[in-house]
Amino acid sequence: MPIAAPSIDEMTTVLEPRPLPNFVETEQVKNITNRALAYIAGGFPVHFRGISGSGKTTIAMHIASKITRPVIMIHGDEEFSTSDLIGGEYGYRLKKTVDNFIHSVLKTEEDMQRRWVDNRLTVACKYGFTLIYDEFTRSRPEANNTLLSVLQEKMLDLPAARQGGESYLRVDPNFTPIFTSNPEEYAGVYRSQDALRDRMVTIDLDYYDRETEIAIVCAKTGLPQNQVEKIVDIVRALRESGKCEYEPTIRGCIMIAKTLKIRGASVAPNDSIFRETVIDILSSETSRIGSRKEKNRTVEIIDELIDKIVS
Repeated sequence: MPIAAPSIDEMTTVLEPRPLPNFVETEQVKNITNRALAYIAGGFPVHFRGISGSGKTTIAMHIASKITRPVIMIHGDEEFSTSDLIGGEYGYRLKKTVDNFIHSVLKTEEDMQRRWVDNRLTVACKYGFTLIYDEFTRSRPEANNTLLSVLQEKMLDLPAARQGGESYLRVDPNFTPIFTSNPEEYAGVYRSQDALRDRMVTIDLDYYDRETEIAIVCAKTGLPQNQVEKIVDIVRALRESGKCEYEPTIRGCIMIAKTLKIRGASVAPNDSIFRETVIDILSSETSRIGSRKEKNRTVEIIDELIDKIVS
């Protein structure tokens, strides 16, 4: 979904709702897409929740491309305030009048005013764009309070400082919000308000099935399918072993496959680059601050899986 040419103003970038390159649509992905589009058609905001690497943002952008309206993205941030969503006063507008009608008399008049700029939520509501609020629970709950009236009453409360004197904005009927978030146990994630969650339909994204993971890695990397299958099987076996601090995701598969292609290595038990790459990527993905002992144990498990799966 490439960036379109200039947007509503310099504070807001609008994306064109184009199909994503190399997007894979297996039966599992089609099922998620159809469910989401049905909820949206019924007027319900959709919320994709899942672990890091589960494809939440990708599926949200895919859904947005199906809606075919311009897209605006917001990435959750704990520093956000309501003004970061709605808008605020940024810089100044200077108006200067010079009167030199009488050549011996120079008369000047200056008027300096703060300049109001609408931010992304206001722009999306006003023009009926699709809004993707990525990782919205990384913003503090109080910053997201303004979404309650937007989702329920279809009204956006506006600050008194905004030009035009409007105290609220009626949300355009084409406005479509799509949310994504990590589970609440993730670091840096806030618990969203019950009232906000009640206004959206949450679709929990788990790991994709084997067919989908293989298709995605092939499309993203261009590595031959017979090699991708073995990489995916190693990652899935490590995930299902239950012996890691964090379960590896399809992101690990893609990283391994891309690295092998760059280095000209192949998926073979006697290829030292292959074994080294798998160990480096999967041991780092499955352990954040693990001890040396824990990492060594993970490496042993990965080595065993390589020997078992790659023959």
